[in-house]
This record gives sequence, structure tokens and C-alpha cells, in this order.
Amino acid sequence: MSQSQSPEQRKFEVGDEGGRLDRYLADACPEITRSQIQKLIQNGNVTVNNLKERSSYKLQSGDQITLVVPSPESAVLVPEDIPFNVIYEDLDIIVIDKPAGLTVHPAPGHPDHTLANAIFRRFPDLAAFGNSLRPGIVHRLDKDTSGLMVIARNEKARIYLINEFKSRTVKKYYIALVKGKLVPQRGAIDAPIGRDPGNRKRMAVVTKGREARTDYRVIEYIGDNTLVEARIQTGRTHQIRVHFAAINHAVFGDPVYGTKSKLLDRQFLHSKYLELKLPSNGQPCAFTLDLPRDLEEVLQELRRH
Repeated sequence: MSQSQSPEQRKFEVGDEGGRLDRYLADACPEITRSQIQKLIQNGNVTVNNLKERSSYKLQSGDQITLVVPSPESAVLVPEDIPFNVIYEDLDIIVIDKPAGLTVHPAPGHPDHTLANAIFRRFPDLAAFGNSLRPGIVHRLDKDTSGLMVIARNEKARIYLINEFKSRTVKKYYIALVKGKLVPQRGAIDAPIGRDPGNRKRMAVVTKGREARTDYRVIEYIGDNTLVEARIQTGRTHQIRVHFAAINHAVFGDPVYGTKSKLLDRQFLHSKYLELKLPSNGQPCAFTLDLPRDLEEVLQELRRH
């Protein structure tokens, strides 16, 4: 059942954030610990401008980083029959509704029962290109966030989508319920995000973090909560959750950046709208997805009280 695995190569271009090489990569690759990053640097798996550097190397704007992540010798993506809905598909892309509670791809602590396993079962041809542990996956949603994701079906589409996300031409809107009465009714949270220095498993607004911006508009005030539509201009780890927590309006039910709720066993966050240009012809295509039942039931319960 084993199969040969090719190392995964990731490339990054440093913006104005700078900082240490190991810290930058730890922020850019949240599924890899900083100690693992340091070991990869020590083993020569990281170059900056095609040169090997130390973990403490101070990055400059424009630096080109290449990270080679060796695949575990025994790592094999096993197809699993995990249900998910396909919203759209053509020869280049698949747009899906990711269920809450499902990690997107295998990572330390989550070797299986991921969206990648489910995709591999439904679309086995995706294993023929790219990283075999992340077939066609070009972006992520948090485990307990539901909603729209796009998957590439071939290498050309994968590279195209990566560049579209990098150039920020893909539009992504989320629906979130946050604690408290959020004012003003339209605004932006523009604050850099990086690893929380006090807890490496969390992210936080930090001075030397990576640029991050979240635009929002209030949809409805419900008691001591606010239903908002949020558009992320950047795609940092836990961005919406971190940004709203930083202004004292944590996402409802978020156990990491806020507090748990008896009404919901996850954070109230849903990827509602996705707009992109199709790889085949460059034509804009938009997808909208209603709130799932568990989130609608929370809103109904809060409105009743």
C-alpha cells in the first residue's frame, strides 16, 4: 500500500515584514513547528536567494525563500468515504462545501480523516499531480469553519489559482457572529498577524507579524452579538478570528480566541462567497452558499431571547 513520495517545494517572496528566517517560515507554515523549521534549515532544506542561511538570518524585502519539505517515508493518502457537497466542477476546478469539523489536509496530529482523504476518494485522478498529501488544495479553511473552497484538478490550474490568491484577485466573504455590539457598522481591521509569543499554538496581532486586513460590514445586531460579513484581503492563519478578538469582539463560540458556547460546538464562521476567474477562459465566476443548519439554529435561538 506504500508509494513513493516526492518532497514538497514551497516558495515565498518576503514583503516588508522581514524578521528572522525561522520565525517567518513558522508563521507562513503553521502546520510545521518552529523547531521543525529550524531542523529543516540546519539540514539544508531552506535557501534564501538560492543560498543556505542560518535560522537567525534577517530577511530583507524581496528575498526569495525556497523551502523543501520532505514527505514522511510512510505517508500515504488513503481514500476515505467522508461526505461533502460539490457546488461546481469543470475540467480545471472543483468548488466544494467544506463541512465543519473536518481538517483540510494531513498534518502532525491529523494523519487521516481529512478533506484531502475525502477528495482523493471522490476524485482519484487528483493524485497524479502536485503534493500527493494535498491533492489540488491551494487554500484552507480552519477545521471548524464551514463553507466554500476551490480545488485544482490539474497542475496548470493549481499554479494559476496559487497566483490568483497571491495577487489577491480572488474575492472571499465570510459570515461571522461576534460578541458584543460592533461599531462602526462598516470598517476595517488592519493589523499584522504572527505567532502568539506566549502560546505557539495560537496566532495574535503582533508588531512584526505579516500584513493582514479584514474588511467588515454589520448585517444585524442580535442581543449582545453582531452578525457581520467579513472580507479578507489577506489569508493569514485564523485571520478573522484573531482580528475580531483583537478588538474585543471574539467570534461566537470560539474556544481558542474567545469562549465556548452551550449553543454551538464550534466557532460561528462560514465561508459564504467565493469569486474567481476560471482558469479555462479567465471569466469571473461567483459562488454563494447559505449558512448551514447549525449556525441558522443559533441565530434563531438568539433572536427568540
